[in-house]
Amino acid sequence: MPRLALYSLAVCVLAVVAAVISFMQGMWLGIVWVLLAGVASNMAWYYRRRAKVERAAAGAGSA
Repeated sequence: MPRLALYSLAVCVLAVVAAVISFMQGMWLGIVWVLLAGVASNMAWYYRRRAKVERAAAGAGSA
């Protein structure tokens, strides 16, 4: 898995944890954490997919 995808995944997990803690404390700031988790998960998906496509293109080019 590419490094940027791993970083994005870590940010996503931390944002989800922060959102849960925020909502448990009764603060509406958790909405911001949920939005950040969504953006981070999309970034993780994008970087993982991009690496997969690049690997496939490199494999097809060498064959």
